[in-house]
Amino acid sequence: MREREPGGTLRRQKEDTALITKITGKLLDLRDDALTLGVDAFEYEVLVPEFTRRQLQQEVGNQISLYIIHYLDGNPAHGRMTPRLIGFLTEVEREFFELFCSVDGVGIKKALRAMVRPVSDIATAIEEQDLESLSSLPGIGSATAERIVAKLRRKVPKFALMVTRQVQYAADVAPDVVSETYEVLRKLGHTESDARRLLDAVLATKRKFKDVQSLIAAIYQQSRGRTPDEG
Repeated sequence: MREREPGGTLRRQKEDTALITKITGKLLDLRDDALTLGVDAFEYEVLVPEFTRRQLQQEVGNQISLYIIHYLDGNPAHGRMTPRLIGFLTEVEREFFELFCSVDGVGIKKALRAMVRPVSDIATAIEEQDLESLSSLPGIGSATAERIVAKLRRKVPKFALMVTRQVQYAADVAPDVVSETYEVLRKLGHTESDARRLLDAVLATKRKFKDVQSLIAAIYQQSRGRTPDEG
């Protein structure tokens, strides 16, 4: 069992073993930051970072497998601990998430918000000490970006070399274009939920978007009730 420390990081209790490490079931529902997975007579709520959510958009109704972090959320001193699950499509992504959470001031909730880009992209930014790119991630400011680089720079080379699973969107658009567009929408003042909604609506049109500019243009055209032009 992994338990949340006061700082929001994860640790494995030596006296226990992880109760849940992987779940396979039917993807019943996909929301902003969580999904519902049906396994026989049970339904599990699983928290997912944005990048994982995007990879699962076309999988609702299908059988999927998730590598799980199982932890207790809450304050032991108050006597109320809630078990929660976080899901990833690969073991390596799960490993990177735990490493990311080990940075002082990050923690689980902030890491879930921040992972809007592929693990390989974030790891590369850390390795190259790209503070501007890191501080642009949701919830990660310049001070936190510096701590991330200081602690993880020598630990991320293998993650930077990851080959990202090709995301199959309804629209013809590269995963990095979607991630960058999401970040642009956030910088323009949209909430995380609104940015997801706008992106999802345009990606469902099955059109081709070659870059961030064409995708942003289509999003605002559609939000004004016009049909997006093909990029």
